[in-house]
Amino acid sequence: MKNLAPIALFAYNRPEHLKQTLRCLAANTLASTSDLFIFSDGAKTAKDKKKVEMVRSLIHTASGFKSVKIIEQEVNIGLATSIIDGVTRLVNDYGKVIVMEDDLESSPHLLQYMNDALNFYENNEEVMHVGAYMYPINPEALPETFFFRLVTSWGWATWKRAWDYFEPDVEKLNSRFDKQKTHAFSIEGTENFWKIFQDFRAGRNNSWATRWYASVFLQNGLALHPAISMTNNIGHDASGTHSGVSNMYAVAVADKPVSFFPTDISENKEAVERIKHFFRTRKGSWYQRGKRYTATRIRKLLR
Repeated sequence: MKNLAPIALFAYNRPEHLKQTLRCLAANTLASTSDLFIFSDGAKTAKDKKKVEMVRSLIHTASGFKSVKIIEQEVNIGLATSIIDGVTRLVNDYGKVIVMEDDLESSPHLLQYMNDALNFYENNEEVMHVGAYMYPINPEALPETFFFRLVTSWGWATWKRAWDYFEPDVEKLNSRFDKQKTHAFSIEGTENFWKIFQDFRAGRNNSWATRWYASVFLQNGLALHPAISMTNNIGHDASGTHSGVSNMYAVAVADKPVSFFPTDISENKEAVERIKHFFRTRKGSWYQRGKRYTATRIRKLLR
């Protein structure tokens, strides 16, 4: 196998989640031959300082990898800046990168899947992103992996050749959208990705992912996805800066390695329809929505 991609792991103030993320990563078949870079952001408030210190104590015990390098910020720069700077640094040095956050459990076959995909599509300009997460759709009769325009952020990988198209300036991105592109960006109106993008423009969120998705989309790029998810987000318990209480995205991670990568670089229509169906139905009844909202409010008040 070619040189393995470095792993960039971004952490803030959730030591218990991070412990599980590290445990799962270290159990991967390629962990012992992979270089791990852990980016630890500084505390935003005095209240966060103790947990940031706990995170830093934990990451200094990380093992099971070829090497572990820790980058600690003295001040809080935020997740978006941390990811943009960290990814840029590693793709410039290595030409590719695998990106994880501190609230992801992973399949023991995640690193194999990521590295195989990075090698397989290394010189294919149309493929710009390798996603690890897949929504809880029915994988029956779908290929092991498929292409879709959407990029996901719960475990992903890319190359320098693709990241070079990342445009951090939201106004430059916005100027390139028309009505047709807006409709396609929101997956034919089934999900609120355009609203998230506009909320970033208005300063209501600080999403790096919406700008990465827009950058790939406007380049007519595609993302590879597994039919059975390689990661599961364990942070939807209101413990994170950007998380609420929800289990609608919960999945069981793959227990088998991926062996198929499509050579037809185009969206898989059946997979796209199943994802659209999930988007349309994911919120459930008004009762279920109200129950989730109440649980989120109570959890945050208790914190």
